[in-house]
Amino acid sequence: MLEKPPTQDKSLTLTGHLLELRKRMIICTLSVIICTIIVFIFHPLVFDLLMGPAKGFESLAENKLVFTQITEMIGITMKVSIMGGMALSAPIILYQMVLFISPGLTSREKKYLFALLPGTLLSFVAGCVFGYLVLLPPALNFLMTFGSDIATPMIRVGNYINLVINLLFWLGVSFQTPLVMFFLSKIGAVHPKTFTRQRRIAIVAAFILGAIITPTFDPVNQSLVAIPIIILYEFGIILSKLARLGSKDKK
Repeated sequence: MLEKPPTQDKSLTLTGHLLELRKRMIICTLSVIICTIIVFIFHPLVFDLLMGPAKGFESLAENKLVFTQITEMIGITMKVSIMGGMALSAPIILYQMVLFISPGLTSREKKYLFALLPGTLLSFVAGCVFGYLVLLPPALNFLMTFGSDIATPMIRVGNYINLVINLLFWLGVSFQTPLVMFFLSKIGAVHPKTFTRQRRIAIVAAFILGAIITPTFDPVNQSLVAIPIIILYEFGIILSKLARLGSKDKK
């Protein structure tokens, strides 16, 4: 009879952790490389999508941007391809991260973490869609029409793409707020009353983030970022309270 392999001990040695980390990093790296190649092949479609909010402005003749350095176009194309590759491979990366840290979690924490993975991805996409459809059009209108009677704007492709990518990324991250609050409350790390007491600080932080994320200086566009973050924080308080339903800790 064949001898059964010994069951793996839950407490890995340092070497075991390093080998496990290397395995997860190899899988994540390969997934990013493959997805980056795919995005690079279809980069004209990605650029056309990113140009969507800027279409219709008269200052962009035939919706064309310009580049002033000989390596700018290839550089920004590679950046878009890498960022797109990371976005496409995000489910695989998140899954590998969860698998790596799961041995140190309790069965209850593992269950909640795996359950929140789809919501994390959906909320990130929701933040990007909000920025693309709601925030970018008025922000670009302000930036491209301000001072247009004095100077004619010639928009560099690197400047435009960097602005769009950074704004969409940070909005996607901001939309994770309710899920993070729910998870922290569910595992007992933070009590819902703590979130409630910190409401004023959260409001101030939302407007600070709005000023950082928004590429404009007018309070209207900054409020377009801050107000949704505040609403998300309030929604997170509700979720954190729901997470504590049935808990023995009522303090």
